[in-house]
Amino acid sequence: MKRGILISEHERSRTPSSRRPRQGGPGSAADRAAAADAADRATDPPRGTWSRRRRRVVANLTGWTFAGPATLIIVALTLFPAGWAFLISREHWNGFTPPRSIGWANYRTMASDPDLRAAVDHTVLFTVLYVPIVLVLGIFVATALNRSIRFIAFYRTAVFVPLVVSAAATGILANYVFDPQFGLANNALRALHLPRQGFLTDRHEVMWVIALIYLWGDLAFSVIVYLAALQDIPQDIVEAATLDGANRWQVFRHVTLPAVAPITVFVGVWETVSVLQIFELVLTTTRGGPLGSSQTVVYFIYNQAFELSRYGYGSAIAYALFAATLLLTLGLFAYSKRSKSEAF
Repeated sequence: MKRGILISEHERSRTPSSRRPRQGGPGSAADRAAAADAADRATDPPRGTWSRRRRRVVANLTGWTFAGPATLIIVALTLFPAGWAFLISREHWNGFTPPRSIGWANYRTMASDPDLRAAVDHTVLFTVLYVPIVLVLGIFVATALNRSIRFIAFYRTAVFVPLVVSAAATGILANYVFDPQFGLANNALRALHLPRQGFLTDRHEVMWVIALIYLWGDLAFSVIVYLAALQDIPQDIVEAATLDGANRWQVFRHVTLPAVAPITVFVGVWETVSVLQIFELVLTTTRGGPLGSSQTVVYFIYNQAFELSRYGYGSAIAYALFAATLLLTLGLFAYSKRSKSEAF
C-alpha cells in the first residue's frame, strides 16, 4: 500500500533499490563499513593535492640544497662578525691582552674626539661635493650616449672601462698623474704656462682631487643605469612632445627628467652609501694626509683599529657609521615616497 492506495506487484518491483532495506538491518556491519568508507573519502584530500604538495616540498629541498651552503657562508661572514664587533665596541681591547668591559665609554668618547669630528667633516664635504656632480654628469653623459651616432659603441666602452678598474689601481695610477714634481697634470700646466699645483699634497685641494679621481672611476655606473632608463622611455611620448612644438631642452626637462626620477633616487642612494664608505682610494693616494685633511670616517676606523690597535673604539665608530647610513637611507626612501618617485 502506498499512501493508503494498494499497489500491484509490478509497481512494487519498480521501487528503487536504494529504498530497499539492506540485509542484516539498519545497524548491520555492512552499513557501518559503508559509512566509514564515506567518511574517509570525505576527509582525505584529493590525490592531486598530495602530488602538488610533494612537488613543492621536493622543489624547496632542491633549491635549499644548492643555496643552503652559500647562505650559511654569508650569514657566518656577516651576522657573526657584526655581533662580535658590537661586543668589542663595549670593551677596551688591543688585540693582545684580555678585553676589559667598559660599557658605553667608547661611544661617549666619540662625542669629544676632534680627530673623528674632522673625519666626519671631510666625509660630509666629500659626499655633498660628489653626489650632485655624479647625478648631473651621469644623466647628461647618458643622454649624449643615447643617440645613433658614429662610433657610439666605442664611446660607450670608453666610459665603461674605468668602472672595471679597482679603486686601489685607480689610486696608484692617480699618484703618477698628480705627483707635484713629475706628474702629468703639472706637466700639462707647465706647458700652458700655468702655476704648478700641489694637488694631493695641498690640504686645500686634496679633497677636490680625490673627488675627481673617484668620479673618473665611478661615473660609468650612473651612466649605465641612466642609459638603461632612457632606452625604456616610450618614443611615442617624445614624438608627441616634439610634434607639439617642444624643443630638445623642453623634451629633456618635461619628459625625460620626470621619467627617470625613480632612477635618480636609486642612483642618489647608491652613490651616497658608496661615498660614505670610501676607503681604498684614500689609502692608496694620501693615507689621510696631508695633516689629516683627507681622512674619511672609514679610514679613521681603519687607523684606530688596525694601526693603533684600538679595536673597541674602532668598532664603536663603525656602528655609529652604520646607524648614520641607515638613517640617511631611510630618510631618502621617505622623501622619494613622498615625492612619488619611488625606485625600490
